[in-house]
Amino acid sequence: MDAISRLLRLARLQGSIDRRSLRAGDAPLDVPAAPATAPLYLLSAGEVMIELADRDITVTPGDVVVLPRGQAHRLHASAESAEIDLFAGHYDYSPGAGELLFNSLPDPVHVSFDTRACEPMRLLSTLMLAEAQEDGPGTEAVLYALCDALLAMVLRSAPGRRLNGAKLWTAVEDERMYNAMCAVIDDPGHRWTIPELAGRSCMSRAAFIRHFGNSTGVTVGDFLGRVRMMVAADLLAGSEKTIGEIATDVGYQSVSAFGRNFRAATGSSPARFRRETRA
Repeated sequence: MDAISRLLRLARLQGSIDRRSLRAGDAPLDVPAAPATAPLYLLSAGEVMIELADRDITVTPGDVVVLPRGQAHRLHASAESAEIDLFAGHYDYSPGAGELLFNSLPDPVHVSFDTRACEPMRLLSTLMLAEAQEDGPGTEAVLYALCDALLAMVLRSAPGRRLNGAKLWTAVEDERMYNAMCAVIDDPGHRWTIPELAGRSCMSRAAFIRHFGNSTGVTVGDFLGRVRMMVAADLLAGSEKTIGEIATDVGYQSVSAFGRNFRAATGSSPARFRRETRA
């Protein structure tokens, strides 16, 4: 399984349509902050402004906007738009892997697709809008799957481009760096070292560190820790393994060291996290 697919599976997201609409000439629509929710917007026609606390985003056809931290915002329809075709949805995620994934993304994530050149995106947006309008048997199941597909396309888009001053670390153009990321995600329990990952990439240690940072916007250590905590959260929530076994599975020889790092990443001890996610 590739890196993006593996991360999305770990996150256990649930995409849904929002029952709100916006038309040209409508009054601004206020959307309150929502914990553990990442709003999603896909625009096919017209122009919309998303007003955040610190910036405004102009959304044009082919744009996708995700607000990973669920911040409050306001939607404006352009008065000049005769038609607004906006898909509004959101991703719900539980504490743990999903939260770690969304907290690691730039906020907001704003990606522009050329729907004329990007045939998959054009088809996807058409299907999502049609299903949302149909609202018939099976609509929710179809939209869940389409929302996952849309997020995968967003996460792998815009390689090397900065979003709001931060890189979208899931979009790696350098195949050597991507292969190193896949190796870590496939085997998070391995005692990875920078020299080993550099060797797999046929690079010197210094060159690998530099290229990894330039490609992803994060350090090797940050990436390794992030993946290990996502896997650990998934195992704590869905397996019967002991905390010691999970610590070993994600590359820790010491349960106490694993506990410290897990608490730093999630704000909760492994034992408490397991109790609360299963309650």
